[in-house]
Amino acid sequence: MSHQGVNMTNIAMIGCGTIGISWTAYFLSRGLHVTAFDPDANARAHFTQRVAEDMRALGAEARTPVVAQTLAEALEGVELIVENAPESVSLKQQLLADIQQAAPSQALVVSSTSSLKHSDITKGAPAPERIIIAHPFNPPHLVPLVELYGPETELVERLVDFYRRIGKQPVMLRKEMIGHIANRLSSALWREALYLLQEGVASVEDIDLAVTAGPGLRWAIQGPFLTYHLGGGQGGIRHYLEHLGPSQEYRWASLGQPTMNDELYAQVIHGVESATQGQSLPDLFSERDRQLTAIQQALAINVKQEETL
Repeated sequence: MSHQGVNMTNIAMIGCGTIGISWTAYFLSRGLHVTAFDPDANARAHFTQRVAEDMRALGAEARTPVVAQTLAEALEGVELIVENAPESVSLKQQLLADIQQAAPSQALVVSSTSSLKHSDITKGAPAPERIIIAHPFNPPHLVPLVELYGPETELVERLVDFYRRIGKQPVMLRKEMIGHIANRLSSALWREALYLLQEGVASVEDIDLAVTAGPGLRWAIQGPFLTYHLGGGQGGIRHYLEHLGPSQEYRWASLGQPTMNDELYAQVIHGVESATQGQSLPDLFSERDRQLTAIQQALAINVKQEETL
């Protein structure tokens, strides 16, 4: 694969947890070279095996990452550094500063943070403008979305080009926001799902089914704006806003705020255990990955068919 104009073929993966494993599998499947490091020796020991499992889910040819024993070793000669530390502002501040002090001066650093703001995690970094948020949607080896934010537009655009070239679908935030885009939307839905459960409106299983058998099907092909554009019929979004906008405000006024307490936690845990009917987490992960792959293949077939028309 050509990466002309985007010289990021040597990648350091800092953090060998779920996201680091998934990112590594994807980068390797696209012909890139990955050197990984994690301060946890146990994480390093199991890293290669778990990367191989994700590569099998991709149907990709087996390739092996390099596992470094020190941070400095992982950063030698790289062009792109992917930080996947836990969601702690102080931890990321220290790690990002350490990375920039040891990395090649021209290397770009991206953070996989799912919710934290750029201005918070880059305090104390030698060159905060060369740190970009690049939040993947889990699991990165199967879900194409990458959310990008950074103060230097030119660097963000360079990363947009890079991610597109390797098959990702990046979006750019115009301003920093806690939770970025996708997780804010997900959190809004999750909050209402918890409220419906707490109020006794429906079970965990039926709330999940109301999404997967309903709007979830549309959301795989259309976002919220296009969905409501079509919801306006022949008049499109203009008609929807003019004639059905008040009905949305009526619903918004009734949206709830769940009380996060032990009773609700017990309801959630019992409901999930009942809905999954004893399936193990490895089996659930495997089924999720299989279905995500099938959805993407179906969408790719539809795109190819449209291109031939």
